[in-house]
Amino acid sequence: MSVQDRKQRERAGRERLIVATARELAEQQGWDAVTTRQLAERIEYSQPVLYSHFRGKREIIGAVALKGAAEMAAAVRAATSAADGPRARVTALARAYLDFAARNPAVYDAMFQLDGGLAFANEDTPQPLKDAFAALLESLGEIAGDSVHPALFTEVSWAALHGLATLTRAGRLPPADTAQRVQLLVDRLTML
Repeated sequence: MSVQDRKQRERAGRERLIVATARELAEQQGWDAVTTRQLAERIEYSQPVLYSHFRGKREIIGAVALKGAAEMAAAVRAATSAADGPRARVTALARAYLDFAARNPAVYDAMFQLDGGLAFANEDTPQPLKDAFAALLESLGEIAGDSVHPALFTEVSWAALHGLATLTRAGRLPPADTAQRVQLLVDRLTML
């Protein structure tokens, strides 16, 4: 292995450590606790080392969001691949999505609430975000019907899931009724 390869591997390892530490800190204490000083202390590197990888907190949030999008896509695909039939896949998708949001609140915030400097729904959208949408489209697109474009149907369905995740987490919807909400949403989405 060349020195160049080793340095690239070490750099990639530091970036993974920074992102993982930021995520862990955000999940434990919230995103306000994620500062370059706090991260530098936790990973035992200087702040200039952090800035050699990321220009600031915004880029770190973006990196956490991209990793989260890849994880969410994998969770949705794993859940839907085990389901038999379109209705069962949509139910599995909804549960996997809401479970991911509930288990990873800081990551979910990085993906959808905070400014991570990421472009959505355009040519500059990073591949992990496109892949997360594709994971939703794979199951939701098959039930869209002929009267609506599958991507548009997926966007509206995703918005409903996002609303359920966000309102439940904010305490505006009682968590005890989540299963009923999922069933109602699936019933309506699969009526076509």
